[in-house]
Amino acid sequence: MLRHRVLTPSLRTATLRRTTALATACAAACATVIVTAVTGTGTADAAAPCPGGAAPARLVGTVPGAALEGLTVDSRGRLYTTDLVSGRVFRLDRPGAGAVPIAKVPSGGAGALAWTPDGTLLVGYGSDPRVFLGDAIRPGAIARLDVNSLALRPWVGGLSAADGMDVSARGNVYATNDFGNLVGRITPTGAVQANWASIPSANGAVLNRDDSFLYVSRTFSNPGVSRISTGNPRVVQSLLTLGGADTLAAPDGLTLDAADRPVVPFNASGQIVRITSPGRYCVLASGLPLSSVVSYGRSASGFSAGHLYRAGFDGRIFEIPSGYSAGSVAAFPGR
Repeated sequence: MLRHRVLTPSLRTATLRRTTALATACAAACATVIVTAVTGTGTADAAAPCPGGAAPARLVGTVPGAALEGLTVDSRGRLYTTDLVSGRVFRLDRPGAGAVPIAKVPSGGAGALAWTPDGTLLVGYGSDPRVFLGDAIRPGAIARLDVNSLALRPWVGGLSAADGMDVSARGNVYATNDFGNLVGRITPTGAVQANWASIPSANGAVLNRDDSFLYVSRTFSNPGVSRISTGNPRVVQSLLTLGGADTLAAPDGLTLDAADRPVVPFNASGQIVRITSPGRYCVLASGLPLSSVVSYGRSASGFSAGHLYRAGFDGRIFEIPSGYSAGSVAAFPGR
């Protein structure tokens, strides 16, 4: 269990985007998404622990004073995370190691992380109060970070935001904004289509293994989880809709396990859950409020494949032992 933590003014400002919006933005009207195919439209049944039980989370890293937003792992088992407060990218070489700042985005907070086919790390930025008007003013941008030389350079802008991000095997990039409707798509050459898809409050982003669907959380508006057809973005399927006490759970940055089952952090309620079938989920961990993103590891050492990790606005990184899934890895093109 996390101890109570007093938020500093800077951290309180950074977390405003989601945690204080729960009471005001969840009911806010967003533009209606066009849904041409839907599954799991009912509210979720009361969730039980996943098979094997919900083992206690294990602290594996901290970034003091940070509000962690992005999370991924490279082929050497090194973990990368971003900070909404300072705009920095941090690397942890193994569980228990100190967090080393390796880069800083040009403006605003640092957001999502995703790998390109050539191993470049994409870093979303512009994650600040402008995202409330993201669909109109499009402050979201992406930089390219060489994790060997640590050189970071801006790449594209003009997105609603880059709060969630993933890259297909062909190099197409997808980016989301939980305070807007627009999901952006960027081609490998850098051509930006900011309005590729529309789904209110889309947050997080992860492609399934054949890149046919982009999975997103719906954080505030009609909270739950959806997937968008990459072949026809007008096809949006709802896999989970939260109701009752779960309406304010705030699903956040999700991942997929080896069976393409969504694993989702509930930022406000502090649960990490796995969707087992449309409209149903089980609980992998609880007692982790401010959980913003989850990712599996990679490689045979360090933050290793099969192991599930969580980062949050509390600046802490936990392993979720109950989330272990053989063959599950951090999202990367062609996995």
